[in-house]
Amino acid sequence: MKLTVNKEQIIEGLLKAVAIIPAKAGAQYLRSIWLKADKGGLSVMSTDANIEFTGCYQAEVAEPGLIGVQGRAFVDLVRQLPSGVLHLSLDEASGNLLIEQGRRSYKLPVSGAEWFQNFSTFPEENTVTWSGDFLQDVLDKVTFCISEDDAMDAIACLCMKPKGNGRIDVCGLNGHQFALVSFTHDELAERLPEEGILIQKKYLQDIKKWLGVDEIELNITEKRLYLRSLGKAETLSLPRAAHQYPDYNIFMSKLASGDMHPMTLERKEAMEALGRILIFNTESDRCTYMDLSASEALLSAQGQDVGSASESLEVTYGGDIKRIAFPTRSLMDVLGHFVSAKIDMMLTGAEGPCGVRGADDPEYTVIIMPMKVSETTYYSEEDV
Repeated sequence: MKLTVNKEQIIEGLLKAVAIIPAKAGAQYLRSIWLKADKGGLSVMSTDANIEFTGCYQAEVAEPGLIGVQGRAFVDLVRQLPSGVLHLSLDEASGNLLIEQGRRSYKLPVSGAEWFQNFSTFPEENTVTWSGDFLQDVLDKVTFCISEDDAMDAIACLCMKPKGNGRIDVCGLNGHQFALVSFTHDELAERLPEEGILIQKKYLQDIKKWLGVDEIELNITEKRLYLRSLGKAETLSLPRAAHQYPDYNIFMSKLASGDMHPMTLERKEAMEALGRILIFNTESDRCTYMDLSASEALLSAQGQDVGSASESLEVTYGGDIKRIAFPTRSLMDVLGHFVSAKIDMMLTGAEGPCGVRGADDPEYTVIIMPMKVSETTYYSEEDV
């Protein structure tokens, strides 16, 4: 293998490739970034055995070839080199990868082509075009509500499901919070299976790092989800999870029932108040208590060793729930994912699901579970 390439043309792709490599991978194949030189230029490939990245970049190829190079060492070196042309070749004496730039010269050990395993190929039929920044926004609004525990099966996944007439639900659930974004995309809705697709949370950060603001191409097979840049230079593919997602319509329907009592408040004012209340939370009592009336929500917290706090918020409320409690940090996190100045909190009971919506956050709903309030215990958490 022998080629010449400009650092600026490959560095972003190398950073995306190395981000996929497992930090403690035992197999050399998984620690490697694979470099393939042919008449089409230079291809950069990496995998953690599940998610796969391929990037194709312009290069002057004198001799084609395929090698694996120690991924982190190679990327660290290229990243720290000055801008300009790099010469890559196999050193005949040692068999190592020779990297040259001006008077600089470096050698890295390589894995031969016999260790390479073919990557999944992007399926061209029925490709869907989608906005990269819109997908990024959807992921931001949903990911924080997905369970971190892989052992939780379906609720450790993002769910994307067609709802008819081109409508799509994207949602996440962790047992005490639920987030739902709905939108219309006719082509994507047609490609999605009736039961939807599930993507494990651990892969979502890789998607977010790869995404930009440009449009992307998307395709779905029985086992994998494929994403590709519109110019076909970069491809990311990842496995679909095979779990069955819970029926979230059960608790969404509670928000539309006659037992729902809406309370409207100023989002920024509420977040600032919760930030101060948080100072008075403890490990054993980590919630904010709300005593409700028609025009006021009295927020309070009391920690055995840190003192007590009380703040009043102006609200509009017509329900009969007099007292409710929420985990302070979780409620702040929920409100922080909205942009609306005013927030509607849809209370269904002192221990029932509470929906959160905002006028400037169309088709976006988050559900948060209150904490159980009793005379002796204020910190047991109920599941959705």
